[in-house]
Formats: sequence, structure tokens, C-alpha cells
Amino acid sequence: MEKNRVAITGIGAVTPVGNNPDIFWKNICDGKSGVDRISLFDPSDFDSKIAGQIKDFDSSMYLGQKDIKRMDRFVQFAVACSKMALENSGLDTDKEDKSRIGVLIGSGIGGLKVIEDQHNVLLQKGPSRVSPFLIPMLIIDMASGQVAIQFGLKGPNFAIATACASGSHAIGEAFRIIQRGEADIMIAGGTETAITPIGVAGFCKMKALSTRNDKPEKASRPFDRDRDGFVIGEGAGILLLEDLDHATRRGAYIYAELAGFGMTADAYHITSPSPEGEGAAQAMKLALDDAALNPEDIDYINAHGTSTPFNDRCETKAIKTVFGKYAKNIPVSSTKSMTGHLLGASGGVELIACVLSIKHGIITPTINYENPDPECDLDYVPNTARECKIQYAMSNSFGFGGHNSALVVKEY
Repeated sequence: MEKNRVAITGIGAVTPVGNNPDIFWKNICDGKSGVDRISLFDPSDFDSKIAGQIKDFDSSMYLGQKDIKRMDRFVQFAVACSKMALENSGLDTDKEDKSRIGVLIGSGIGGLKVIEDQHNVLLQKGPSRVSPFLIPMLIIDMASGQVAIQFGLKGPNFAIATACASGSHAIGEAFRIIQRGEADIMIAGGTETAITPIGVAGFCKMKALSTRNDKPEKASRPFDRDRDGFVIGEGAGILLLEDLDHATRRGAYIYAELAGFGMTADAYHITSPSPEGEGAAQAMKLALDDAALNPEDIDYINAHGTSTPFNDRCETKAIKTVFGKYAKNIPVSSTKSMTGHLLGASGGVELIACVLSIKHGIITPTINYENPDPECDLDYVPNTARECKIQYAMSNSFGFGGHNSALVVKEY
């Protein structure tokens, strides 16, 4: 059966380096870090005291006060980014069949803050004082649900939770829905707000986070020999995916075409990637096959690149497995060096980075790359953005539990 082609016609981003796509893009091209000391709570007793936090986000720009009180922060980010993406696309939903517009937004953890707050209420004041909105505020599918409610969208609607691959998997599944003709338009991406005491404590106890607390802006350093873990971040990245024929009929601006999606499982360990990167490699190969491309067609890879030794080395091995001798010719960079690791939101934000790289002909840098790791020997675009014609770009996302996802976008 012939598949529908899928265009990207709108983008929305809330990130530690900017609360809309234009500011985000300028700052990652300039190599600006969004990592700083945690201010959402007092981190004095924590091993890691730093994070990529959202700054100056004004939820009242997107929501009324009643809705703000009934939504966790991760849902507020999703609604804000969806509104940005819709406005950016020029789509007038009132002129569309809203049963043909769906929403698929992933999150790794969901409403962690509201769980913490309401647990304190339970302990201090008893069960009768727990909020009736606790459950609808915390559940992961509420990001998709609230976006649909806000804009009256009645097409396919669900959520995906695959840890740090959630946003990428959501976009891949939305891509499939349009390919199969089950919707004309899908709002898809990821959102996450896990910078809370229990969230940071949990990652600290796993020894997963950087403790370079004295130099926060230097802490996220993917592929560098002296990295010591990832920096937790928060944010959201949402794209408007559209049937290509639908987009051309209404004269939409097309950022790029979504061309391929691959997903696999490591089936190896709850947190560590498989040592040789077999699962990651197979996800990349499936995405290439899905896009009907050869390895030498890819001009740029936005790496998962978390700044942990296991991930960086396994992803490097996986890239070598898929791309062979050509691997060292492909520019590879990690947006996380500037944003920190946005967990379930990272796939959406990083695909937006790929789309804007194609549009502007610029590859964003991997900052803090100062001392090469001998086991990471690819071209990581160190520290400075690079002008480069990009026809095809790949975005990788991998999650705890061994979830692997790769997306391919191409110039339109």
C-alpha cells in the first residue's frame, strides 16, 4: 500500500535556552549553555545541584488562570508548544475537519511535582485534603488530552512513555498515523518537568548526574573525556506533522519532510545500553531503510549524546556499525551540551534542531568538547557551529529500559 508523505509545517519549543524556536535556535547556534544552579528548590543537600531549567516562562500567555491551576507544569509546556506550532503553521483549525487532527505527546515521568506536593498534603493534613485534580494533573496522557481540549481536536489521541525516547517515539507513531491515512494532521512531540527534589534525588542515587556544581555551564560535555554524567533538564518540543498533499493544498510553508522512523529494544539492562550498541544501530538502520536511503546519504546526526560514558561510547559504536568507514565523515553533535538532558522532551526539541539545521544550513555545536575521549572518535562539531548544506538529517533518542528510536528528516 502506498504511504502518505508527511510534512513538518509547524514547530514549538520551550527550552532552557529559549522559550520559542527562534530564541532556542539563536542560542544553540551561539553555543550558549542553559545550565545553572537549581532554583526550583534548595539543592544544598543534593550531590548534583545544577540543571537546565526553564527561565521566565509565563503560562498566562497560553492559558487562563483556572486552567493553570489544574495543569501540572509538564502539561502547561505541552499546551504552550502546541499553540506555538499551530500558529507557526498558519493552520486555521476552524476551517479543518477536527476529527482528522490528532495529538500524540510523550513524557518519561509526567506530573512528578504534583505527586510530591499532594503527598505532603496527605501526610500533613490527611486524605480529605488531597486535591481532586491530583490524578488528572499527573497522568502522562493528560498532555495530549489537554491539548485536544484546548483546541477541540478529535482525531487520534494518546501518549507514549518510553523514558528519554518518549518524544521521539511519539513523533514516529504520529508519522505512521498520517502515513496510514488515519489523520491529516498530528501534533506530536515530548514534554518533561522532572526537576523536583524526588526526581533529582533519584537520578543522584543512580550516580547518573554530573556533580560539576562549581561550573554549571561546563557540566554537560558529551563525548568529552572528562564528562561525569548528564545534567537534568526540562522543557518541551512539539511539531505539527501534516499530510504533504494537505499541506501543499493550503499553501503551507514546509520546513522539511519526515522521511523515516526506526525503533528497537536492547533487551539488555534497565539503565545501561547494550555494550556494542546493537539496538541503537538497528534502530538507525531501520530508519534509513524506511526513508529508502543509503548510509552515505546522511549529512548530519543529532546524537542522543547524554554526556555519560556508557551512552557516548555505545552511541559512537552504533554509528560506526551503521555507517562504516563513512561514519567519520558525518558531522555529529549533541544539543544536550547546551540544554541539558530534557528526558522525554529531548526527542521533540532535538528533531526541531534538525529541522532548523536543514532550513538554515547550520549544524549546531557540541559545546564543552575540550579533551577527546579515545573511544569517541567521530566528528562531534566541537564548540562552534558549522555552515553545511544538509539534505538529510537523523535524530537519535534512547531511553532507560533499552528503548531505541531514530528519525530521519529531509530537505523539501
